[in-house]
Amino acid sequence: MKRILIVEDDVTFATMLKSWLCKKGFEASATSSVGRAKKAIETERPDIILSDLRLPDEDGTQLLKWNNENTLGIPFIIMTNYAEIQSAVQAMKLGACDYISKPVNPDELLKKIGEALETTHRPSHSEKTGKPRIHIKTSQKNSYLEGVSEVARQLYSYVSLVAPTNMSVLINGASGTGKEYVAKRIHELSPRKEKPFVAIDCGSIPKELAASEFFGHLKGSFTGALSDKVGAFEAANGGTIFLDEIGNLSYEVQIQLLRALQERKIRRVGSPKEIEVDIRLVSATNENLNKGIEKGTFREDLFHRINEFTLKMPTLKERKEDIMLFADFFLEQANEELNKEVVGFDTAATQLLQSYAWPGNLREMKNVIKRATLLAQNSLITPIELNILPEENFTLSEARMPLRNEAAEKEQIIVALQQASYNKSKAARLLGIDRKTLYNKLKLYNLE
Repeated sequence: MKRILIVEDDVTFATMLKSWLCKKGFEASATSSVGRAKKAIETERPDIILSDLRLPDEDGTQLLKWNNENTLGIPFIIMTNYAEIQSAVQAMKLGACDYISKPVNPDELLKKIGEALETTHRPSHSEKTGKPRIHIKTSQKNSYLEGVSEVARQLYSYVSLVAPTNMSVLINGASGTGKEYVAKRIHELSPRKEKPFVAIDCGSIPKELAASEFFGHLKGSFTGALSDKVGAFEAANGGTIFLDEIGNLSYEVQIQLLRALQERKIRRVGSPKEIEVDIRLVSATNENLNKGIEKGTFREDLFHRINEFTLKMPTLKERKEDIMLFADFFLEQANEELNKEVVGFDTAATQLLQSYAWPGNLREMKNVIKRATLLAQNSLITPIELNILPEENFTLSEARMPLRNEAAEKEQIIVALQQASYNKSKAARLLGIDRKTLYNKLKLYNLE
């Protein structure tokens, strides 16, 4: 029977959790502080630890560090509320194998416990313990984070469902939401994963060159054809072809594309020879193709051919639980690329990241954080480096700690003016004061 230690100062919650885990076949005990937890670990030697972040005597991460320093190798799951997700991510960097948000979903917790016990072994004292497996999924090249929000989980459950099939998939979503990553993930999880993945941006192909891009050409078949060229369909043979922004294709090109998909054959421009191709098609668009059909700009028969299964990409604004995960993720990338060592975001910057609308989604966030990382002078990024404007109902005064001195107040006013593009009325709203008060402060600090 596996033993679980619960470290939680909410006695009612800890008792309920302990009772539930015992019913599920575990031997569970609970304690309410880091100090008591250390004694319990030494005497009980639990198989897994479930620990809250905020405890009466110390932070839960201190218990995690102690676990690592003593080479105990006990799998460690952090329990946290939504506002502390960034802290949970930092805990995972220190070696926690996973975290779960409160209120706890019992089925999700049971799954995470099972994964932690399965993937993390208890090393002997002679072994050096490495960091346990982190369950937030990234691609092999560490170029993308999938997230933990409900909409993200639903999306990737659909991806896992459709990927092993040969169905044509249409990914619908706003720019910057990560459509190409999803297309690659479908390919990676399919039986075609050992074959090529070829991506084409349909929005950047001139109408007169589309046939050449898709199907290739022979040397001399048209002006500028200086050599033979293999098209995307031939290059992707046996694998997956991804057509991004397919709604931008001209009507004539749509006809050629439909024929190739129906007949599974292509012909290079200038060649009489047909070439059989076996490809899996994944398309993406940020447009409403049904409206294109109504207007006569998009072929209905092509739409049905590419749309055997539809995936809807959520916007970043719809993924509140993922915002700080992605912020931290992009910060890591920026640190590596720019050779910086920025640790994270201060309280005001965190509030600002969470309140911002993110119209450009993940692409915009990546650019914003890369720029902020470059500009950062200290270990934490502040709103000054982010240089983004929050929602109208958000004020900087809500995000910052109470002002302690005039220098801090002056800095806050400068930040608000920068974010409001020096519109004083908007800056006053950000600060939570009226215009008259702002004008008086500007005069006081010689900021006119």
